[in-house]
Amino acid sequence: MILPKGKELSPLQLAEVTAVVAEFGCRIQPIIGAVRSIYAIVGDERDELMINRLEGLAYVDRVDRIQSPFKLMDARSDLARHMIRIGGVTLGRELFVIAGQCTIDPKNPNYFYETAAAVKEAGAHALRGGVWKPRSNPYSFQGDDKSLDILMEASRRTGLPVDAEVMDEHQLRLALDAGVHTLQVGARNALNYSLLQQIGRAIAGRDTAVLLKRGLHMGPIAEFVSAAEYIVSFGNPNVILCPRGTAPTLDGYRSHPDESIVPLLKERTWAPVVVDPSHSVGRASYVPAAALAAIAYGADGLCIESHVAPSHGLGDDPKQAVTPEVLKELIGKARQLWTLVRG
Repeated sequence: MILPKGKELSPLQLAEVTAVVAEFGCRIQPIIGAVRSIYAIVGDERDELMINRLEGLAYVDRVDRIQSPFKLMDARSDLARHMIRIGGVTLGRELFVIAGQCTIDPKNPNYFYETAAAVKEAGAHALRGGVWKPRSNPYSFQGDDKSLDILMEASRRTGLPVDAEVMDEHQLRLALDAGVHTLQVGARNALNYSLLQQIGRAIAGRDTAVLLKRGLHMGPIAEFVSAAEYIVSFGNPNVILCPRGTAPTLDGYRSHPDESIVPLLKERTWAPVVVDPSHSVGRASYVPAAALAAIAYGADGLCIESHVAPSHGLGDDPKQAVTPEVLKELIGKARQLWTLVRG
């Protein structure tokens, strides 16, 4: 990993370092950060002669060799200085909250518009809305392209950036063309490396962020972080890790709540961690406690399902969406706890 002395390399400097590493069978992947850019060496970076030649260049500060399965996501990476800003919030500096419906009903758009206004009033910084939905049953409602228009209209009305899950290249392109601010990779696609690479390529050079959820059956923490590496390796470091419960389920909960992995993630990677308590527990009455537990463990934010009339919602909303009134109270308590935890 090459760290320049200035904010970034000039085109001529980049061409020179690219030529150097090419002699050793490697290539350069620029990673454009908010504070400074770094230049990842893709390939075997252990050759001492290559390192010596790079370090001898006047405009190179140093060359870091991180012995880690995820060189870019590693906490020791210079990307640890990168900050992600969404909805006026710099993640890690104040509590960040995404809220909204599990599923947008294209036949009843006013429910979503009302929810969007209500979650903004409750204190949320970004709006979530399911345009397309992964379903175990092929006959269940799968979402609708038309819901993307509803999502973006709600964004225009409220001024909130939006989060939407994408599951294939078609949805990815539609979401980016519409101006979706944060792409969500759901639990079922957390290890879909082909999709992760497609997203990485598509958002390179953009300020788009990715909310990467933890897979249902994920094991080691390194597996989760390495999934994020697939995206970041194409040049956009705006990736947020999102624990959301795993399998097998814990009796009474939808999943096995996994907010306790937050400190482990914080120890190994620089990426912000935003916990989804709604999918972890799967029942609205349990969500506030699970959300506060996540903040106590050190989470940077929360992703919460909320609906103005949960019983009229689609998908998971009738079971696990909290009302905006509950959301407002929860956000207030979470901010107090955030201050206490962060000192």
